[in-house]
Formats: sequence, C-alpha cells, structure tokens
Amino acid sequence: MKYHKTVNAILTLLKAHSFWFETFEHEPVRTSYEAHRVRNQHYTLEQGAKALIIRVKKSSLDPYFVMIVVSGSDKFDGKIVKKLLGARDIRFARVVEVARITQGIEPGGIPPFGNLFGLPVFADPALLLNEKIIFNAGDRRFSIGMKSEDYVSLVKPYVESIVQQTQKN
Repeated sequence: MKYHKTVNAILTLLKAHSFWFETFEHEPVRTSYEAHRVRNQHYTLEQGAKALIIRVKKSSLDPYFVMIVVSGSDKFDGKIVKKLLGARDIRFARVVEVARITQGIEPGGIPPFGNLFGLPVFADPALLLNEKIIFNAGDRRFSIGMKSEDYVSLVKPYVESIVQQTQKN
C-alpha cells in the first residue's frame, strides 16, 4: 500500500535511532475517537497523540503556524495557548494551509512531528505521562506507536499545560 512520504520519514527516523516502535495499518480515520476505535485493543484514547496545526497572529507580525499536541481525550484551551504564545488571535489552520505546510497530508493524518514541517511543537504534559503514545503517521490509514520518551528526544517539543482545565479533573 502506498502512503504519504511522511510515513517513511518517521519510520526512517525511528530506525536510525534504534527506537522501539510498532505500526498498524487500518481503515482511514480522521478523529481521535475513530482512531481509538480501530486501535483500542492496543492503546487507550489517552495515549493517542492528537496533532493540530494552529495559525498564530501577533499584533504587528505576520501570522505563523505552530503544532499543538494533546491526548486524544483532551482539547486544548485557546486562552492558555494565546497567552503562552503572546498572540492576539489563533485559529485552526485551514485545509489548504495544512496541505501546503505538510506537503499534502490530510487533516486527521497529521503526525505530531511538527519538526518535519518546520513548526514549533507544544505538547501537553498529560500526554507524555503515558509510557507509549500512538498517532497517525502522515496518512489516515497508518499509525505508529512509540515510547513517549523517544518522541520527546526526537521532536523536542515545548512541554506546556495547554489542555482545558475541566478536562484534567
């Protein structure tokens, strides 16, 4: 089966560092809940790494994009993210913007590897409390599970509490 080139880029990185990982081929999924449904024998919803590309606008600067990574069961808090980034406005990247940034990855297939796309990555610490995480790896039909500590080593995300507080109780 042919996948987006990002799948191979991530697999190559993991192999080059001799990191443990496992892969899953499955029906196409877009949401964290759909992904959990096809992976639930192996991983929990909380272990799913949900990667979102956000457009950030500061008062006098051109807009730029960042990646937010949270657990599949969580939602990021826009107020916290705006304050963290010193932003006047944030919004989800549009489908056309996501395609341009990721060289054609569809929403739902975005891996939490913003570094592959030149994006700063902000990851919520709750996700990284899991020993292993899982994510769509550039294609809605292909997932990779790996150790959280290895993910942090490869991606070097800014680890910041960015989840809605009502979700953390």
